[in-house]
Amino acid sequence: MSVEDLPPLSHVIAAHGLSAKKALGQNFLLDLNLTAKIARMAGDLTACDVLEIGPGPGGLTRGLLAEGARRVLAIEKDARCLPALAEIAAAAPGRLEVIHGDALDVDPLAHLTPPIRVAANLPYNVGTELLVRWLTPPDWPPYWQSLTLMFQKEVAERIVARPGSKSYGRLAILAQWRTDARIAMTLPARAFTPAPKVDSAVVHLTALPAPRYPADPVVLSRVVAAAFNQRRKMLRASLRGLAPDIEDRLVSVGIAPTDRAEQVDLERFCALARAVAGT
Repeated sequence: MSVEDLPPLSHVIAAHGLSAKKALGQNFLLDLNLTAKIARMAGDLTACDVLEIGPGPGGLTRGLLAEGARRVLAIEKDARCLPALAEIAAAAPGRLEVIHGDALDVDPLAHLTPPIRVAANLPYNVGTELLVRWLTPPDWPPYWQSLTLMFQKEVAERIVARPGSKSYGRLAILAQWRTDARIAMTLPARAFTPAPKVDSAVVHLTALPAPRYPADPVVLSRVVAAAFNQRRKMLRASLRGLAPDIEDRLVSVGIAPTDRAEQVDLERFCALARAVAGT
């Protein structure tokens, strides 16, 4: 049996009793046409290993394999899903490895060979934390070439947000500093089982060879966190703890001390990080 010959996901879920668990942030996408479309958004996979987080019953897993992924590493926390994933592995000999564990605790590099792409319908409760980890490794470029990830639509909009919008914040800065990020598609809540309360979106992020503007990542993170943790305050107040002469440093990089965080673009945040670092 090949991957294409496997039964519909609704049959798989019924056969294995896979009701989605809210505590695990599960919402299953059962339409294999949609999962195949998401897999295609990850690009040409034929020469790549793919990391998938939270495969559930394996809809996207099937799509990744059908699109020719050299190998897929699927990390699944829910033991109930393992038999369904084992059926997919049997239909794609040597191309699917399943690890039962928490993605926050597993080092995928021990199981993957570059080039590596990440594709996942992320569990809602860990999606943002995983993204921040992928965007803030000790060294850049990272081990992955691209991320193709499903989020709640509100989170997706925060990733691609521009200055001046309510969605613009720390997540936009982290994503856009080191990647090209775009929303590739949106999905209504009714596409999922059970239907969540909000719509979802797939974001595709391509790693840049180097950050868009020079800045120390630790200092930039401190500056951005301080600015957006008190986003209603003027920057001269929210950033006071970073340097005693913060107003002078703001002015030196073209930022008015009376500006608020959402008014400052990525390039000037990076310039401010360099000014705070004294370079």
